[in-house]
Parts: sequence; C-alpha cells; structure tokens
Amino acid sequence: MPDPEPLALWDGPIDSGANMRRDEELLRAGAPAVRVAVLTDEAVSVGVAQRETDAVFTRAARANLRVVRRTTRGTGILHRPGDLVWSVVVPRSHPLVGTDFTCAYPRLGQGVVDALGAVGVPGVWSPPMDLSEEFCLLGPRGHVLTVQGRALGGAAQHVTRQALLHQGMIARTIDRARLSELFEVPLDELERRTTALVELVEAPIPERLGPRLLDALELVVRQSGRSPGPV
Repeated sequence: MPDPEPLALWDGPIDSGANMRRDEELLRAGAPAVRVAVLTDEAVSVGVAQRETDAVFTRAARANLRVVRRTTRGTGILHRPGDLVWSVVVPRSHPLVGTDFTCAYPRLGQGVVDALGAVGVPGVWSPPMDLSEEFCLLGPRGHVLTVQGRALGGAAQHVTRQALLHQGMIARTIDRARLSELFEVPLDELERRTTALVELVEAPIPERLGPRLLDALELVVRQSGRSPGPV
C-alpha cells in the first residue's frame, strides 16, 4: 500500500526557536510531511551532540547571538533573517529512507536542487568538505548543498524508531566575518568555499522561492511514496 500523501506546510516568516519546535512536532507525529519557512532572526543553531562547554556557545554569547539546539546532528550554523529553511518527515518504512538513510541527503533533498534549478541556480548535493570541525557547512559529515564548489546550505537528520526528520537551510545572505569569529574558519577559506542567494540570484526574495521549494519537496515525497525505494 502506498504511503499517504504528505502534508505540505508553508510557514512563512518564523523565528529560529519556533522553527525547531515545528520540526520536532512533525517528527513526533511521524506522518509524511514537508515544510518550508523563512527565518526572521539571527541565531546560531547547534547539533544535538554539542556540549554547552563547546567554544561556539561562548563565542555566540560574546556576539549577543541566541543559541538554538537542534534534535538533528551536525555542528554549528549561523542563521540570518531571510534564510530559507525546510524539513521533510517520513515514516521509517517510507521508500525515501532505505537502509542507507545516513547517506540519503541527495534523495531527501532532491526537491531543493530542483527548486534552485528552476531559478537558474545549479545546486548539487556534494560530499562533505571536511574543512572545519565547528562550522557544519564545511564539516566532515553528511552532504553539503553546493553551487560550483561553494557551500550554499546544508541539512541534518534525526531518526527515531518511527520516522526520519531531514531538515536544512539555504543562506539568503552571508556574513563571513561573523562566521569566522564564531567558528574560527579563516576568512579566505570562507571566501573560496561559501556563497549565498544574494550572490547568485538578482534580488532573491525568499517568499517567492519558498512556495516553489515546498512544491518541489512535496513532489519528491509523493512520487517516491508510490514506487519501490532504495534497499
């Protein structure tokens, strides 16, 4: 029997704390769902395994930045107003999950690539860059959303006995000086290895790209739920 049609949620503007809570609610429900929103605040999100003694907490406090903890893994991300965030929740039995779900970023995030391609941005899910232990987009695990070799966004996952949460972000703007201070990545490395929508699309408007992204994510979940998945 095919999986039920996914719930599609356009949350519009939302702050980083509420955004995390929404994903946690969807994961607890465990039903197929996709969600897209636009962040309204600047904050640092950290992975579930990071400790409050980690240096990023001290640096964020020094910069007067809120720290939000994810239930997903990975390390630090700097969120800024206008960033697009998305989430995909599917039951463990869904074809998108498979036995190799730890490597499933490209198929779970295919809708992101499709939506970006529709506005002329050639995004692709690439192997991790392994350049930083603190900045998730340049980290050693998972996959990173890149455009011509530069990180534009990323994703992380949380798997329970019932369901999988795949959540990610696309940077609208970028403050490399702030990133360097927070995660101790050299500025020249950030210049070469990172990018944002404002550098790729003329006058990017997240509220326009967001619904397109939602439709693309929903299509991937809906179509994959009707066909045999990876084993």
